[in-house]
Amino acid sequence: MIKRLYDWTMEKARSPASEKWLGALSFAESSFFPIPIDIMLIPMILADRLKAWRLATLTLVTSVLGGIAGYAIGALLFETVGRSIIEFYGYTEQYTAFQGLYHEYGILIVLVAGFTPIPFKIVTIASGAVALDPLLFILVSIPARGARFYLVAALLWKFGDPIRTFIEKRLGLVLTAFMVVGIAGFAVLKYI
Repeated sequence: MIKRLYDWTMEKARSPASEKWLGALSFAESSFFPIPIDIMLIPMILADRLKAWRLATLTLVTSVLGGIAGYAIGALLFETVGRSIIEFYGYTEQYTAFQGLYHEYGILIVLVAGFTPIPFKIVTIASGAVALDPLLFILVSIPARGARFYLVAALLWKFGDPIRTFIEKRLGLVLTAFMVVGIAGFAVLKYI
């Protein structure tokens, strides 16, 4: 089943609508969607390494736009939508403690979360809820998200075929590693 899912993803990564899906999912991942965008970005770059930089740019732009939507959820709809998203992920207590840290270290939190597997959607919503300077939020989100996506693009562009072979031979291991990194990101956020 995992191999079929991988093959399906690689097929979609080559389809004419793949970039539209990548943009939409990148936007959603930064504001409310739980799945990291790397799951789509990596196979798309592996399918056509010449598009690595364009795909990283598309992911960066739509991720930052999604972050702005997450910020708006926090700033304008926190009580009706934002709180529900935080409760859905089980972060109510952590969010309360997080608010105090946010006033002191908000920009650093956005910078770190933008680059790491810490769920960016929680940070975007929190940024709006605590009224972090919106321009500063955007200006910090760009290099944080950009560093992450361009690093992935650079590694796959440089080492594409060997990495693709490695992924295809050890698909279970690679998916397990992605899941561990994703869970670790949620755990870090939960215990901050």
